[in-house]
Amino acid sequence: MSQASVGFHCPECLAAKRAPSRSVIGRPGAGEPVVTKALIGINLAVAVLAAMFGGGRNFGPGEWIIRYGLHGWAVDSLGEWYRIVTSAFLHDGIVHLGLNLWALWMIGPFLERPFGRLRFTALVGCSLVGGAFGVLLLDPLALTIGASGVVFGLFGAVAVVQRSAGIDLWRSGIGSLLLVNLLFTFLIPSVSVGGHVGGLFAGSAVAAWFVAMQRARQPDWLATLVAAGFAVLLFSGSLWAASNWANPLF
Repeated sequence: MSQASVGFHCPECLAAKRAPSRSVIGRPGAGEPVVTKALIGINLAVAVLAAMFGGGRNFGPGEWIIRYGLHGWAVDSLGEWYRIVTSAFLHDGIVHLGLNLWALWMIGPFLERPFGRLRFTALVGCSLVGGAFGVLLLDPLALTIGASGVVFGLFGAVAVVQRSAGIDLWRSGIGSLLLVNLLFTFLIPSVSVGGHVGGLFAGSAVAAWFVAMQRARQPDWLATLVAAGFAVLLFSGSLWAASNWANPLF
């Protein structure tokens, strides 16, 4: 696959000199993908600190997973709502960390540059909280960590943007990427189904909203404000799900 402004284009399309589709997500953001780099930097810093002071090995979080991992009982009974956020920056070893950061580096800039930093930040925030909501709704008794909810949210956003621009998802590669990752999600027992599906839903919904607002020629600040409200709604839903942790949906 060959890099394009958003996602990837297949070699056959490029060889045929296919005319590029009209952008549906606004003006490209100026400068480097600062938000993407900041997210990667924060995750790396947390991994190093956890390995140094958290009692973990191989960049694992050690006891930090107990203190800051996502768990319905701790969120509700102990009032540790911050776990909804902190759990997304912890990873169970260097392989887990490396896979998520590689995906973030590959996908993030393709969305941050055209969306702009503010809307991209809102997209990441909604994907993060959406993943936590999915965990607390489907498996609240599991102690869960990882940035996979954010990554799946970005996967969904790329798919929505490409589909809206008339790009075939299977020829661009994002369709196959999503399918393979969803298969792993449902086939591997240790993978969080709620985190992945929740992040995918949230990221796709926010991207669809941004596309619709752009087509309606609405200002970017309004699109971002509504997305921020959606993040608050998902956060409130996470607290509600945690309060019912003794009666998980499945």
